[in-house]
Amino acid sequence: MTTPVRRKPFVKRRRYGFDLRSTALFFVFLAVLVSVLGLAARVAAGALDRRPAWVFVLVAVAVAGCLGLRRRWRLSGVARRAAAALDEAAREAAEALEASAVPAQLTSAPVPINVPAPAPATADTVALAVAVDYDALTPEEFEEAIAGLCERDGCTDVEVVGGAGDLGADVLAVTPDGRRVVIQCKHYGESHRVGSQDLQRFGGTCFTVHEADVAVLVCTSDFTAPAVEYAEQCGIVCLDREALEAWTDGTGPHPWQAALEDGEAGWETAGAGV
Repeated sequence: MTTPVRRKPFVKRRRYGFDLRSTALFFVFLAVLVSVLGLAARVAAGALDRRPAWVFVLVAVAVAGCLGLRRRWRLSGVARRAAAALDEAAREAAEALEASAVPAQLTSAPVPINVPAPAPATADTVALAVAVDYDALTPEEFEEAIAGLCERDGCTDVEVVGGAGDLGADVLAVTPDGRRVVIQCKHYGESHRVGSQDLQRFGGTCFTVHEADVAVLVCTSDFTAPAVEYAEQCGIVCLDREALEAWTDGTGPHPWQAALEDGEAGWETAGAGV
């Protein structure tokens, strides 16, 4: 009985032969590289001999380059970590939103709440809600505020005319009963009282020039006794700080209402000086 001879599997072996062309090209490239590096080193050495300070410049550039590469590598790492964190946060937010979503069939209809309708605003309720810091206003803003009070209390054709050449009139208005109101505004400090000369200048134009049915001088301070006496003689309504605040918050009469009640004698305010 003959035993069959087992053949060895054929294995393809890589031949490592000597390639003259590749070797020559390698040495040529190496020689060129060494020449270029040598020339660069020679040029650098010559430059350094002429300018030694360039040594520090080159060292600084090299260090800056190394630090820049290192920082860029760190920033790239930070950016990767930040992107991963944002992705994780977005995934968690999506999961939380999905978990908190309630199916439409499980939502109940909102229970109506009966809220009483607000009461209609009246002139008195609006007046009580007003709080004005007159000391913080400019003279022009003070005139606008007085005009606003006139409009609030039902006057029509309200106009702010104060300025150069106003001849003593700052606010013009027509009362609900048709009387023409001419108002002069004095935005004074607390210690600056309105004197009789102010009243005389206003009294010389309010009736003859502006044809006022009701002449009013309103101030943020007080009146002197001669000023009040002149106002009573001419029929000018004087509103000091106390009367102005009462008109503002609705606890006092309108100036044209006071003039109607007191007739031609005018209205002497409670805060008038002696």
